[in-house]
Amino acid sequence: MRRPSLRIAQAAVTLIAAAVLVWSLQLLAPGDPARRVLIAGGVSSPTPDQVAALRAELGLDVPAPVRLGRWLLSAAQGDLGTSWRTGASVTAELADRLPATLRLAAVALGLALLLAVPLALAAQNRHADLGARGLMFLGAAAPSFVVGTLLLEVVVLRLGIGRVLADGSWSGAVLPAIPLALTAAAVWARVLRGAMIDVGTRRHVHVARARGARRLRVLLVHVLPGASPPLLAAIGMTVGSLLAGAAVVETVFTWPGVGPYLIDAIVARDVPVVQGTVLLGVLAYVLASLLTDLAAAAIDPGRAR
Repeated sequence: MRRPSLRIAQAAVTLIAAAVLVWSLQLLAPGDPARRVLIAGGVSSPTPDQVAALRAELGLDVPAPVRLGRWLLSAAQGDLGTSWRTGASVTAELADRLPATLRLAAVALGLALLLAVPLALAAQNRHADLGARGLMFLGAAAPSFVVGTLLLEVVVLRLGIGRVLADGSWSGAVLPAIPLALTAAAVWARVLRGAMIDVGTRRHVHVARARGARRLRVLLVHVLPGASPPLLAAIGMTVGSLLAGAAVVETVFTWPGVGPYLIDAIVARDVPVVQGTVLLGVLAYVLASLLTDLAAAAIDPGRAR
């Protein structure tokens, strides 16, 4: 259990360090936050007294280390502050949009697995390897927003399948999930292909072949399980980029998730929303990496030493 405990401690330190960096965005943002809040609230020309009063109300008149400590304590309790643009709780607004994003990510993950595993298995055949690697390259190289735009133009507008305005439902998640799944599947298939080639040279696999086991059985029973830990690690590493890519794809498909909320906040320089959304993405990335590492260690105990 030493390795899992160390991995959990590393995840906690990573999350705290990331939270500090995310909070530092506020210091790097140009202009006075109080002035921007007043302008966003309809006060076109704020007076110095109005700005000073709001700075005191937002706690901006205290030293930065004190503000950082308060923000970390509030974030640990689930309070990500108030949106400068809407005046609403960032936590509540994220909670409204998060289910749609999780729905889209879950469908994308499922599609990516359905594509990656058969592609990696096909690549074990020397005649199909070149074609499989070509598909992996295309999937990794194609930008998600380009694939999404093509799907909208061809599938939705010309063929009349799906909706232009997504409603965030399970049935409407397949189309926007495809661009996300293609990139993830290409990366996972390459990782799994390499791991399967490595496991295929091990002694127990040669023994299985010598005993007359069929090729497909050797791949599925003796090679694929041993190659799973690297795949799990790749899945954990991909979750962060999947969520980042989801912001663009969600905007292309007008998906009612966290992505458009983040992009609107960036345009409006709504720092608390940007901080909260980025911190949520970091939390998802750290948790996914931690869980996949623990799962890989459970499958292959040698990884935990």
